Amino acid sequence: MTALSRRNFIRTGVGLSLLGSLAPLARGGAAGQGTGLGLPALGKIKPRTSQSIAASPLSIGFETLDRKMFDPERTYPHLAQLGVKWARVHTGWCRTELKRGEFEFAWLDAVVDRLLKIGIQPWFCVGFGNRLYMPEAPFESAVGWIPTRTEEARRAWLRYVGALTEHYRNRVKHFEIWNEPQGKSFWRPDEPGPAKYVELVKLTAPAIRERQRDAVIIGGAVAGMDTKYFQGCMEAGLGEYIQKASFHSYRPLPEFNYEADVRQWRKLIAKHQPGIALWHGEVGAASETGGAGGRANYPWSETRQAKWLLRRFLSDLRMQIELVSYFHTVDLVNYFGSEGPSGKTNFKGLLRGTDYTPKPAYFTYQCLCALFDADTGRVEVPLTFQSVAGAGPVQTGEIACASFSRKGRALHAYWHPCGHEMERADESITLAFPSRPDARLTQPVLVDPLTATVHEFARAEQHGDQWTFTGAPLADHPLLVTDRSVALPHEA
Repeated sequence: MTALSRRNFIRTGVGLSLLGSLAPLARGGAAGQGTGLGLPALGKIKPRTSQSIAASPLSIGFETLDRKMFDPERTYPHLAQLGVKWARVHTGWCRTELKRGEFEFAWLDAVVDRLLKIGIQPWFCVGFGNRLYMPEAPFESAVGWIPTRTEEARRAWLRYVGALTEHYRNRVKHFEIWNEPQGKSFWRPDEPGPAKYVELVKLTAPAIRERQRDAVIIGGAVAGMDTKYFQGCMEAGLGEYIQKASFHSYRPLPEFNYEADVRQWRKLIAKHQPGIALWHGEVGAASETGGAGGRANYPWSETRQAKWLLRRFLSDLRMQIELVSYFHTVDLVNYFGSEGPSGKTNFKGLLRGTDYTPKPAYFTYQCLCALFDADTGRVEVPLTFQSVAGAGPVQTGEIACASFSRKGRALHAYWHPCGHEMERADESITLAFPSRPDARLTQPVLVDPLTATVHEFARAEQHGDQWTFTGAPLADHPLLVTDRSVALPHEA
């Protein structure tokens, strides 16, 4: 995918401060380098354990437990050090009810209790089918097979949902109903449709609430941001049963049309059921090309995966999406979907599927978790950008940016939203913005979250409340301008 045109980028928003004239910028550094930035290094962002963080909008994917696609035990030491506060957990009806009317939760207890122990709150994605009641399903996992086709299956589903809710009522309160229901892969064997999904929600939500009155119901789990499908769901009454609306956006260019899509979803919510929050329930990028799963055939690499994660999550945080969950904790070897074993690996994990070692994206996400917990909030601060005088001409483009305040200190993100290749050479710009009471800056530093490195600016000048940074690097992934007390708090 090529970079957005100036006209389309202005139209769709994407959190931009436009370069009034980006046309002559100074080139610097090798393409795709992303490290060093030509500035002195002062130290590193110190990781924070999930246990040490009180609250956060950041989540990790723990899906496919129903198919036993990874070993949870090998992931917990890494998750404990990651800094996320949530985990999306597939419950697995097929794995829980092996004999009619008998429920075995020991396997899921082990997962829930270990996550809670390391400071991560599970939230459930409730599904899929069960061959005890859907014998025509070709695989034991019955992935995507719906329980609404026969009265027997409906009754069995309600028994399962009731038993699940009752068993975890003191440990889990967030329940997402189904996964990507608008696609044939996860709505079998019938044709999918908004009204059919809402019928399932109307059947399921009361069974949860009867046993847990303070349960939070999450609906949608829509692949992509299919606005037409979501509109159909809301028109069919989905909003009456849910508190959160979830979607899965795997677009290869994170910023492309994203703000416009979020705006449309929020418009539909405001029309039908104001107050529903948006959850980005599943999103990720591969670290190798040719694997299983969405967008698998793009020219991915481990570095591109990490850059994509940064751009995806900063876009979500800028749009104030209430929760964002990265898919997946670990690569899924021989990925098993609704069509059965694929013979391919889904390479979207933060950990490698061969040996469970962390990829660069793990450390990138760890850096974000350390900085973007509940103590960091969105603020509106005008950032302006100018070209560096006398530099050679380069292609005109735009800068995506977002401003935050962390405990009263400024935390500004900016990046070039270039195309999927994400190997654009670093450039130099002049960056300026005011220091405000709710976003103060006294000792400015530059953080490269790709490497968690804290850098000293070459030229930083303050005139009154205005800061100007000459020769600031511009990269193909977000860089962060913040106060030294934020980046290196252990020095205080």
